[in-house]
Amino acid sequence: MGGEWKSQPLSSLLAEGRGISYGIVQPGAHLADGVPIVRVADIRGGRIATDRPLKVASEIEATYARTRLNGGELLLTLVGTVGEAAVVPTEMKGWNVARAVAVVPVRECVGAYWVKLALNAPEAREMIYGRLNTTVQATLNLKDVAQLPILLPDKGERKRIAHILGTLDDKIELNRRMNETLEGIARTIFQSWFVDFEPVRAKVSGEPPESICRRLGLTPELLALFPDRLVDSELGEIPEGWTYSTLAAEAKRCGGVIQTGPFGSQLHAADYVPEGVPVVMPQDISNRRVSVARVARVTAETASRLARHVLEPGDVVYSRRGDVERHALISDREHGWLCGTGCLLVRLGESWPSQAYLSEALDLPTTRRWLVQHAVGATMPNLNTAILGAVPLLLPSDILLRSFELYVGVLRRWSVSSSAQSDNLARIRDLLLPRLLSGELRVPLEAVACR
Repeated sequence: MGGEWKSQPLSSLLAEGRGISYGIVQPGAHLADGVPIVRVADIRGGRIATDRPLKVASEIEATYARTRLNGGELLLTLVGTVGEAAVVPTEMKGWNVARAVAVVPVRECVGAYWVKLALNAPEAREMIYGRLNTTVQATLNLKDVAQLPILLPDKGERKRIAHILGTLDDKIELNRRMNETLEGIARTIFQSWFVDFEPVRAKVSGEPPESICRRLGLTPELLALFPDRLVDSELGEIPEGWTYSTLAAEAKRCGGVIQTGPFGSQLHAADYVPEGVPVVMPQDISNRRVSVARVARVTAETASRLARHVLEPGDVVYSRRGDVERHALISDREHGWLCGTGCLLVRLGESWPSQAYLSEALDLPTTRRWLVQHAVGATMPNLNTAILGAVPLLLPSDILLRSFELYVGVLRRWSVSSSAQSDNLARIRDLLLPRLLSGELRVPLEAVACR
């Protein structure tokens, strides 16, 4: 059984000639052409988010060659959200990490993936939480990381366990990549219609309608919804008949609301429970979605008390402080969940024609920069309802927005369904993992082919 398996300190499982190191202490300002680095916030649910990394000057990165990534290393968070782990994919070769992330070069014969699994064993988790320095914020020292006990069954057992759990992880990753493709298609359509104004510019140029439809994948009826002239506006050239509005104005027009999540006096730490109604916090906002990896929960009674903060499909949730440019578009999956403390809720109302358009518009680089520039706070950016309500929003015709919703709505439904499947697979994996590591469940030799 699992109790018969021996553990070894993590330091004994490292690649020859390499040690555990932390990354760049002072990365400096973001540089668009700099070297991307992994921060604590980028490591979630066992994977590394690569969509919007901090990029540092190459001369700064060069002084931290010891933590330059090759692919295959294990990353472990050391500060704040401690103990999150992920294996570096080969396509991230050349990246680096921030000070709060440890790079652990595991020997190939053991494998970084196995160590990632073994860090979830009770003995390892107890040491992680027992060794934390919490004077300012939770911090794990490298010397303690080196001593973490890694459960080490025989090679065959490790392969069989890794096969079972890795198959689930592989499917979750496949779903994630499929969702990225679906979101890329939606983003391409949005860019063509509402940023580059390709249908309008094609009309202005005199290109035949049949050619425009064929080239841009439009029907004649849809093409007819686009104007055939561009006019000047206070924010640049836009199609004739389109205007600029704001989130607050559209919420008023469509019967919506922009409001702050519950304050600390309404929702206390003691209100959170292991099972119950999920509460969306700033930490759960990732890639315009709600991540359930660390979602907090409250009882149904608490949720009922905070009924004005209950989420509906199509709502948008923003972080009120810190990384204020990020938002999550609420899907059917999150219907009935709560907007949490530290968040702002945008609900444009039932008559607003396209939630997909809203989310894409709010994710534009120009909109994200606007939010950062208008946020208040000397040490940490902060948003409020007035700032969020003043966000400028290009307003095409409602019928065109409804057409966009029809075009990309099916993509979003596929993506939401895929995400729900991944959540279920992750729950199965998390139920199996401790039972497999404890030996409560054993994988028969003939049950799987080794990875």
